[in-house]
Amino acid sequence: MTDPAAPTAQAAPTAATARPVRQGTVLAGPDGLPRCPWGVSAEDYLQYHDTEWGRPVHGDDALFERLCLEAFQSGLSWLTILRRRDGFRAAFRGFSIPAVAAFTERDVERLLADTGIIRNRAKIEASVANARVAAEFGEGELDALIWSYAPPAARPAPRTQADVPSVTPESTALAKELKSRGFRFVGPTTAYALMQACGLVDDHLLECCSRRG
Repeated sequence: MTDPAAPTAQAAPTAATARPVRQGTVLAGPDGLPRCPWGVSAEDYLQYHDTEWGRPVHGDDALFERLCLEAFQSGLSWLTILRRRDGFRAAFRGFSIPAVAAFTERDVERLLADTGIIRNRAKIEASVANARVAAEFGEGELDALIWSYAPPAARPAPRTQADVPSVTPESTALAKELKSRGFRFVGPTTAYALMQACGLVDDHLLECCSRRG
């Protein structure tokens, strides 16, 4: 995504183009179209599922934002993060890598007092430290590094949520590489969540109306 604040909305599919709903796989949304079960569990999820999740994200700052938010999500529900995303963007200066890299201890204390975000010192300090690492990269280097771990070939589409992995060899390798560069709070599970969210893989279920292929 070129602008993390304004995800590109897809044209709403019509009933004529909807794929059939099979019991136990996808669930019908308010428009009757089949979606991944989590995507219809809350209104916030519906919007995120339909317009962002699984769509290719590019740009160093955009990927840095997702990296930070996935780390903040660790141990929490993604819905908790979604509902605070505007607060996170305001608190972290739009996730501009140079801006966050320049944060001081005073900024850390400011963030710890900010009720619009998750006030976890370790995760806040990790975000600042990660920005400082990313600031040493050349333009586009973080983007290229993350995308170099996208699986080279399309995998079979998952039919049920049980078919969706939480860790893959690629996410394990990506986490290892990021850690070797000095990034924090990036384990294989967090790395795979990043890959899913940013479109390195398409884990929409086979019959989901948002699946690309």
